Amino acid sequence: MNFSQLTNNIPNLITLARMLMTPVAVLMIVSERYLPAFLIFLLAGVSDAVDGFIARNFNLRTELGAYLDPLADKALLNSIYVSLAIYAALPAWVAIAVVSRDVMIVVAVMVSWLLDKPVEIRPVWESKLNTAAQIGLAGFALGTRAYGVDPHPAQTYLEWTVAATTVASGGVYVAHWLDHMTRQDNRR
Repeated sequence: MNFSQLTNNIPNLITLARMLMTPVAVLMIVSERYLPAFLIFLLAGVSDAVDGFIARNFNLRTELGAYLDPLADKALLNSIYVSLAIYAALPAWVAIAVVSRDVMIVVAVMVSWLLDKPVEIRPVWESKLNTAAQIGLAGFALGTRAYGVDPHPAQTYLEWTVAATTVASGGVYVAHWLDHMTRQDNRR
């Protein structure tokens, strides 16, 4: 890879670094080392903002980045939710809801491809609200454990917010997908 290719891929390299943070964050959680897990989570958030800023402002957007960025975000969030649920920092039902919604979306996209009716996934405002709620809850759960703060009752409210926004955004995606899949001619 020459220097020009390297500089053109800086956002993608930052995204790949964020992907590599996921197993480290999980390792910290399962080791009950919440401060490093929290700091990795914060660093991942900063890296997400930085790679997006660079891609937008320096015209370095790529098709690869369009796929990698949301995958890196979902890998991190889903891994953290599952890990926190296993170690009783979050109720299992919250992690199940979050992961199930993402699995449902991936399966819907795969089915649309298999039926030769590819669907374009564009984030809707309900999904953006859900992502913000998920990030808030994950950061809160990690932060309160990192600094020994009692998470209740605020965490309970955040859990219900994540549950509500997860169901709402999942429902919107299912409705859009069903509408797309039942139209007569979806071929491009």
